[in-house]
Amino acid sequence: MRVLTISGSLRAGASNTALLEAAGRLAPDGMTVRHYPSVGALPHFNPDDDAPDHRRLPLAVAELRRLVGEADALLLSTPEYAHGLPGAFKNALDWLVGSTEFPGKPVATISGSARSTHAQAQLREVLTTMSARLVGRASVVISLPSREMDAAAIVADRELSRALRSVLVELAEAVTRNA
Repeated sequence: MRVLTISGSLRAGASNTALLEAAGRLAPDGMTVRHYPSVGALPHFNPDDDAPDHRRLPLAVAELRRLVGEADALLLSTPEYAHGLPGAFKNALDWLVGSTEFPGKPVATISGSARSTHAQAQLREVLTTMSARLVGRASVVISLPSREMDAAAIVADRELSRALRSVLVELAEAVTRNA
């Protein structure tokens, strides 16, 4: 089973990215986790470049879509800015709206902060509109005691690693149930 993780944060040392990196280290046997390098590398969404013939589709977007298509499921984590989704993250999602790779894809969302309620609600709305198959039991808040925790510290924390493993198991079960 292949899981693609996408962080909505561009900040070096971001806790959302650390959560996803830790998930990769905690993946159960039979699961590979690949991290999308950076939503910041994508060009601004332009519907003119997303024409059905794909002649103008930017290479970075084609690569994102290819990775999404190869994945059995997605695991997303994003911070909240000004009560919403970060622009670069929403831009990445906009590029996936017109893709054939995304609809019906099992998707789980995790957050490192219980205060990120507006972004999580917006993310669920956007993903539902995009025809994602949201995996509710794998979409959770994993409250990090410090925003400065890196992946190694998260993996070393018994409760945090247990919670992340549970997310991955739920995501895998959702994929298997609908295979």
